[in-house]
Amino acid sequence: MTGRGASDTGPAPAGRVASDGVRIETSPEGSLRSAVATRSPGAARTLLWGIGLAALLLVSIVVAVTIGPAALSPADVLASVAAHLGFGEATLSPLRDGIVWQLRMPRVLTAAAVGAGLALCGAVLQAVTRNPLADPYLLGLSSGASVGAVVVLVLGWSLVLPLAAFTGAIVALLATLGLALGAGRAGGAAGATGARLSPTATVLAGIAVSSVFGAITSLVIFWSATNDSYREILNWLLGSLSGTDWVSVAIVGGAFLVIGMPLLASARTLDAFAVGESGAAALGVNVARSRVLLLGGTALLTGALVSVSGSIGFVGLVLPHAVRLVTGPGHRALLPLSALAGAIFLVWADTGARTLFDPRELPVGILTALIGGPVFAWLLLRRRSLA
Repeated sequence: MTGRGASDTGPAPAGRVASDGVRIETSPEGSLRSAVATRSPGAARTLLWGIGLAALLLVSIVVAVTIGPAALSPADVLASVAAHLGFGEATLSPLRDGIVWQLRMPRVLTAAAVGAGLALCGAVLQAVTRNPLADPYLLGLSSGASVGAVVVLVLGWSLVLPLAAFTGAIVALLATLGLALGAGRAGGAAGATGARLSPTATVLAGIAVSSVFGAITSLVIFWSATNDSYREILNWLLGSLSGTDWVSVAIVGGAFLVIGMPLLASARTLDAFAVGESGAAALGVNVARSRVLLLGGTALLTGALVSVSGSIGFVGLVLPHAVRLVTGPGHRALLPLSALAGAIFLVWADTGARTLFDPRELPVGILTALIGGPVFAWLLLRRRSLA
């Protein structure tokens, strides 16, 4: 979008002039600028938000580790971390140091990585599918991971649960993409851009795959689950970070670095998707290839995350919308700020889940749903459109 006063000279760019005198671009490049710049903050404001959220995340991690039955101070947490990183001598007793380093710190870091990854995947999927209700489980990933997790829990193979859940998520992804591609070929959806994987077909395929895998999960539970395995299965299906350790941190942290960082770098491509397939193609984006890579990346990252955390809903749906109220539609700011906000949100949601009903622990997925549902309803009432 560009504005020209009455005293400006030179040829006017292509477009039309609105009643307020502001020229509205009609070219693909102008449409992209209009879509992104309408409510996007400046780079300085985005940087300030990023620094503020990063600082809040660090403070949240330290404070969350101090909360629990065994009272600890932020100084205790920092001393334990420094000692384990080789920057000082151990000052805590072995018991208190174990609480910090072996129990609470891995869980809090896992929550941060899972929250960041789910929020990032939600922002990417909402752009790629052009569906404001998209979240990381849109492609049937949660249902596929649930099948893998439930099968190994019924068999008593808990040690391979992350691998089984990840495998189930990937199988669900392949089924969704295969069904969507088949629907595209059957409907002749290739179009001028060659993008046979249409957003509508992908969403509908994800719903179908979710239904089938959900039915398989229910059948396995009904047919084979016993009292011992039933509680484990229910805990995983509701989402829980209990029992996470440094291996869990390595899984989710490594997945975020390897897959999440390229997704963070896809802001310009996602902005191009905002003007539609034809506009994105005119801007030099290979629509078919980009869509497959972005959908595949979000699926792989989600599969790695849920293999550790179980099914945690609403993080990938609500957080991008909440951040978009501040950043506008531009993904250069939306993606990193959504990741930071998701990390902060899940750190505190999990802290509440493990402490609010002490000595009993609430699955964090219940708490995120209790918070996310009303918040999303508020966002719906606040905004006339989620697009």
